[in-house]
Amino acid sequence: MPVPLLFIGAAVATGGLGIGKTIKAGIDANNAKNINNNANALVEAATDKLNGQRKACGDALSSLGQEKITILNQSVSEFLDTFTKIKNVDFRDTVGLEELKKFHIDQNEFTDIKAMVNFAGSLAGGAIAGTAGGALAAFGAYGAAQAFAFASTGTAIASLSGAAATNATLAFFGGGSLAAGGLGMAGGTAVLGGLVAGPALMVMGLVAGHAAKKDLEKAITNKAEAIRIASQLSTASLQCETIRRRTYMFYNLLARLDTYFLPLIYKMEDIYQKEGDDYAQYSPESRKVIASCASFAVSIKSVLDTPILTDDGLLTEASGEMVTNIEGFLNNMHISI
Repeated sequence: MPVPLLFIGAAVATGGLGIGKTIKAGIDANNAKNINNNANALVEAATDKLNGQRKACGDALSSLGQEKITILNQSVSEFLDTFTKIKNVDFRDTVGLEELKKFHIDQNEFTDIKAMVNFAGSLAGGAIAGTAGGALAAFGAYGAAQAFAFASTGTAIASLSGAAATNATLAFFGGGSLAAGGLGMAGGTAVLGGLVAGPALMVMGLVAGHAAKKDLEKAITNKAEAIRIASQLSTASLQCETIRRRTYMFYNLLARLDTYFLPLIYKMEDIYQKEGDDYAQYSPESRKVIASCASFAVSIKSVLDTPILTDDGLLTEASGEMVTNIEGFLNNMHISI
């Protein structure tokens, strides 16, 4: 008996529908794969950029830490060797240097400066021996008061290196590749200005795992998540760049201060040799030199005292104000000395 045309038509239609579904499934799978690949590429590119910015920022902080150590161990140490031998120092009657008329040296300032020099000496020894680890970056990021809080006498290197290993921000700058999970602290989290970057990077593995499912709807969700994560990583890159710029500004400030400071130290040493150790007996011009030299020492101390970063990786307001204040100080002193 011949098969009714109705059933033949139904069979053809069903077969065509099956073929259509198969074709659509193949297209969907291919689209899912492409979307997931694009999502992976997006996050990987953002991660690579952040890795580069992160390393540059860590290097800048370490360079600043080294500059602080160098200035303390050389210029500041040499200044203290002579200045502490001069008696009867009083800047209230300084002639020819108006901005120092009200300048008063508190003995505690120089006690703190001496402590900084001793501290820097222990860090320098560790750096030369290759044992400082993250101590240079920590010394660059923190103010002197914070550094002293972390490091007691005799254990400066170990304490600051430990701080770099456990502080989220410093671990972020000092760890290995982000993609490899090298954030330098337990749990793989790293806080940078309130952004938790570590868990966000897990999206790469998440996206790659879902790609195997060839799920178009899930792939679209993955792409949206990848865009969100890439945006966060880009924000972190910008934060790294901002921190690096502030770090360079501090480095340049210290270098400029030292450029003026050293010649004044040499003049002070010459005055000490020629006019003795009694400031009260110095000529007006010599008093001006000593006062100027001391003002640079205190200004350098104020820069060293000012932290660039909070523990959460935010730039401190004080560091921005310090840049403005020191710029003004240098402009005034350049005119006067």
